[in-house]
Amino acid sequence: MELVKQFLIWMTSKGWMVQAFLIVLASLILHYIESRIYRKLFPKLQKTRVIWDDALVYALHKPLALFIWIIGISLAADIVGIHAKDVFVFHLITQGRNFATLFAFVWFLFRFITYSENGIIERRKRRHQSVDRTTIHAISQILRATVIITGVLIGLQIFGVPISGVLAFGGVGGIAVGFAAKDLLANFFGGLMIFLDRPFAVGDWIRSPDKDIEGTVEHIGWRLTKIKTFDKRPMYVPNGIFSTIAVENPSRMTNRRIKAIINLRYDDATKVAGILQSIEKMLRTHPEIDTEQTLMVNLVECASWSLNFMIYTFTKTTEWVKFQAVQQDVFLKVLQIVEEHKAECAFPTSTIVVPEGIDMINSKGAKK
Repeated sequence: MELVKQFLIWMTSKGWMVQAFLIVLASLILHYIESRIYRKLFPKLQKTRVIWDDALVYALHKPLALFIWIIGISLAADIVGIHAKDVFVFHLITQGRNFATLFAFVWFLFRFITYSENGIIERRKRRHQSVDRTTIHAISQILRATVIITGVLIGLQIFGVPISGVLAFGGVGGIAVGFAAKDLLANFFGGLMIFLDRPFAVGDWIRSPDKDIEGTVEHIGWRLTKIKTFDKRPMYVPNGIFSTIAVENPSRMTNRRIKAIINLRYDDATKVAGILQSIEKMLRTHPEIDTEQTLMVNLVECASWSLNFMIYTFTKTTEWVKFQAVQQDVFLKVLQIVEEHKAECAFPTSTIVVPEGIDMINSKGAKK
C-alpha cells in the first residue's frame, strides 16, 4: 500500500510528464495511421481518370505528417512550459508552432502545384493529346511565386515584423535594387512577356533575322531560354533580348513555299506558252501541292540571254525534310516537261557576229 501511495503522490506531482509522453505517443500513432492510409489509398487514386484527387492525397501526405508532429510536440512543449513557468519559452513555442504550421501549408501547396503540373502533362501525352507545356509551366510558376510571397509576408507577421514597414522599405530599396539589377529585372519581365504573349513554346523551331539565333526551344525559364541549335549545341538566351528583336516561328507556318526562276533559251520562245501550261497543270494535280494557296507559273523577264519564268506555289507539308523531297520532285518534273516540249534550259552565252570578208583561222592555222 505504501508503494501505491507513493506512486499516486508522484503522479500528482509529475503528471505533466505523463501527459507530455502520452501526447507524443498519440502523435506517433496518428502518423502511423496516416502512412498506412496513404499507402493503400494513393495507388487506387492513380488509376482514376481524375488527376485532382491523387494530387490532393500526394500533396497532403508529408505535410500532414509534419503537421501531426508539430501539434504533438508543441502541445507537449506547452505542458512543459506551463510547469516551467517561463513566459518567454511559452511565447517562443507559440511562434514556432505557428511558423511550422505555415511552412507545412506552403509545402502542401507546392507539392500540389508541382504534382498537378506534371500529372496534366503526362496524362495528355498518354492520351496522345496536344500539350501546351509553356502555358502549364507559366501558370505553375506564377502560382508558386504567389505562394512564396504570401508565405513570406505571413511569416514576417508571425514574428511581429509589420508588413507595412516591409512594403515601405521595399519601395525605397526597390529603386536601388532596380538600378543594380536592371538586367535581371529585364530578363524577368522578358520571361513574363514570353509566357503572356506566347510567341513561341517549348518544342518550337525559332529564328531571329536580327541575331544569330536559330534552333529548337527546350526550356523557358524566368531569366534564360534554352535553345538547341541544329548542330546540337545548347544556346542560352537572356529573356530580355526577345523584347528587342524580331522572332520568327517557322513551327507555326501553315505551308512551305516553293519559289524558283527557270531560264529557257530564246530559240524556244514559241514553246514557252505550252511549257507554262503543262507545268501549271502538273502543279494543280500534284498530291503534295496546296492548290487553295497562291499558285503561279508566269513568264517574268526577257533577259539578255534567256526567257525567265517563275514558279510560285505552296506545299501541304510544313516538315522541312519532307518539303525538300516535294520540292525536288517538282523541279524534276519541270525539267521533264521542258524536255518533252523539245526545249532546253538556257545558260549564259554570248553571240559574236563576224562581218563578211574576215577570215577566221582555227588553232591549226587553217582558214574557215
